[in-house]
Formats: sequence, C-alpha cells, structure tokens
Amino acid sequence: MSKGPISQFIEKHYLHFNSASLVDAAKAYEQQLANGAKMMVSMAGAMSTAEIGKIFAEIIRQDKVQIISCTGANLEEDIMNLVAHSHYERVPNYRDLTPQDEWDLLERGLNRVTDTCIPEHEAFRRLQKHIYKIWKDADDKGERYFPHEFMYKMLLSGVLEEYYEIDLKDSWMYAAAEKNLPIIVPGWEDSTMGNIFASYVIKGDLKASTMKSGIEYMTFLADWYPKNSSNGIGFFQIGGGIAGDFPICVVPMLYQDMEMHDVPFWSYFCQISDSTTSYGSYSGAVPNEKITWGKLDIKTPKFIIESDATIVAPLIFAYLLDL
Repeated sequence: MSKGPISQFIEKHYLHFNSASLVDAAKAYEQQLANGAKMMVSMAGAMSTAEIGKIFAEIIRQDKVQIISCTGANLEEDIMNLVAHSHYERVPNYRDLTPQDEWDLLERGLNRVTDTCIPEHEAFRRLQKHIYKIWKDADDKGERYFPHEFMYKMLLSGVLEEYYEIDLKDSWMYAAAEKNLPIIVPGWEDSTMGNIFASYVIKGDLKASTMKSGIEYMTFLADWYPKNSSNGIGFFQIGGGIAGDFPICVVPMLYQDMEMHDVPFWSYFCQISDSTTSYGSYSGAVPNEKITWGKLDIKTPKFIIESDATIVAPLIFAYLLDL
C-alpha cells in the first residue's frame, strides 16, 4: 500500500534532529514487522487521557503491536474516556490556575491531568460499581486474574454499553480486549482502581490474592518472551518509568538469573521522552546504557526522540498505518 498524505508530509519535511529520528524510528519499526518480528509498546504518562486510542486502537486491530505494557492509569483511563467523555472538562489556561482554582475543581469532582479534568462520579465511580461485581464474583469462586483481564471481562460483558460516549473503535482497550492481547501492568496498585481494590481488601470484602501480582506479570512475560522471539521482539517506549523499565528487564532476568543464554536481546528500541539526558534518571538515560544491563545488543537499532509523546506517537502510528 502506498503512503498517504500524512506519511508523505513527514518524509518530505521531517529531515533533521528529532523530526528525522521520528522518521528513522517509524521506518525501522515498519521493517521489524516486515521481518516477522513482534513489537511491544509501553505507555507511561497520560496517553489514554490524551485519547491515543483514536489511532492506537487501529494499530492493535492491524496487528502492528503484539503485546502492551502500560501503567494502571492508562489501563483504566481509556475506559473512563469511553464511558464519560462528555463530562470531561478541558482547562486550556491550566498554567494560570491558583491553588484556590485547583481546590474549586476538586470540590466539583474534577481531577486535573494537565489541561483535562477527569470527572470523579461519571468516570471513576461508574467503573467502580461494575468492576467490583466482577472482582467479587471471582473472589467468591476462588478465581484469580490479572488487572487487565478483569478489565477485559468488564468490557466484553457489555455492562458498560449504556454509558458509551465515544465511538467504540476509538477505545484501544476495547480493541485489545477483542484480540485478548497480552498486557503487562506493572505497579497496578498505583492507580485509582488499584487504590479502590486495596480499600475493599482493607474492609475485608475481597482477598488481596484475587488479583494476580506484579511478580506473576513478570513470570508471564518470562514465559511469553522466549516463545515469541524467534524473529525478534522490538520495544517501542512512550515515556519512561515503570511501564518501560519493568518489561525490558525480562531479557537480562532470563539470561542472568535463569541462565537461558540463548535468549535474544530486544531487536529494536525506540523511546519517545521529554526527559533530557540526565544523571541517574531512567527516563533520561540514552539507549546505549541499556547495553550494559544486558537489555539491548550492540547492533540493536536504537532511537530516542526527545519530544512530546502526544505529538510524536500519533505521527509514527500514522506512518505505520500508511495514512
């Protein structure tokens, strides 16, 4: 398929510096897939609230990603946007807000993420009512699932259909649920739904063991990686932090701790980050540092794009979709 106007514009005008890195990374991602490699996309930051689902859902549907790692916030906030979009409020002058302005938003039940406010009642509590029933049902039966599996159950059950406020095709979580795409959610406890689950455990309504843990996510990934790496597995990282650091560590863990010396390194690496190269910062570490940790090979194609992921990621995805 020939490239569309967005891709052609990128190739014509994105020739230097971070824009050139964007094109190089997109072409190398495309080549990975052409070579039969699989791709992990890791998402930190508030990409779901930034409505990345409008394009990322199609990346999922077209099999241009085979596994996802994301924060608990990104896992839940895509669904929140699905069921409460009309109740969100944009605050374009967020840089000018005073502490009193912020307090007023809190009292109105609005949780601010930069220029976008997520409504407490229509988003968080709407999901809580339904996800609790699914948690409780599993708890009563002695069943255990991962956080994303519970979300999949909720989406595919149809209990949220009455609330849909955006086109279902723009929800990346629904696209992932339909494919039963594997998702790794390290540190899920550090999310609104994780906090809510913990509250039920404290009150004695649920058992902590009903939710599979981060260690079990790592053991799942340790099983998945060797089975899927015959043609390579690439790593496309949006932002930094645990969503990226947790899954990329599976390779040195398998090699060093499990002594599986035939496990291949990640076959591609790209990070979009606004964290400049710094001292001791994971998000600001250049890709070559990962060679010393046994994550990347000397010959692994490596790209770092120092820019806003809400600008860069949709452009790269557009290129992959020939838009």
